[in-house]
Amino acid sequence: LLRVLEQKEYQPLGSNLTERADVRIVAATHQDLASLVDQGDFREDLFYRLNVMKLEIPPLRDRREDIPLLIDHFIGKLNKKTGKQIRSVSKGAMRFMLEHNYPGNVRELDNIIEHAFILCKGIEIKVTHLPHYLLSSAERGFSKESIGIQRLEDLEKGVILQALERHKGDRGRAARELGVHRSTLWRKMRKHGIEAP
Repeated sequence: LLRVLEQKEYQPLGSNLTERADVRIVAATHQDLASLVDQGDFREDLFYRLNVMKLEIPPLRDRREDIPLLIDHFIGKLNKKTGKQIRSVSKGAMRFMLEHNYPGNVRELDNIIEHAFILCKGIEIKVTHLPHYLLSSAERGFSKESIGIQRLEDLEKGVILQALERHKGDRGRAARELGVHRSTLWRKMRKHGIEAP
């Protein structure tokens, strides 16, 4: 890579011929490359070749106002790709997505929407379409002030009841839809006093 950047040439694998290449590299990282250079974990010469123009974009958790715009973008992209006509996100689902910390940044949000897209059969993405870990992280991360614990418990119970209703009481299929193991679903059903059909 360094040779391509410095000399604008490379040698294809298995060839003795040198090829010319006039390229520009756009690279992204969440690592502090300057610190990695200081620690000897990243090549200094490559760092300076890549660091010609530096753009710092805050992580998604620091610009939550972008989340609805990105959700609309990803829904539009997937509607076009799949032929579906999903038009909106429920308030509950939007709240979960706005409160999440996104350690995986924009790619994680893209994956969340794709996951929801696969499960959504109507025109609106609902809480039940979101990945289970998103609901679990909300359960761990919300304070009593931001959302009452009882409200969260009620929401979880409602999600489970809806999944069981959709699958006519089939716990295996409901667990698969919710992205949890059957034993986890069974435990949560007992916790919420949901009778097994």
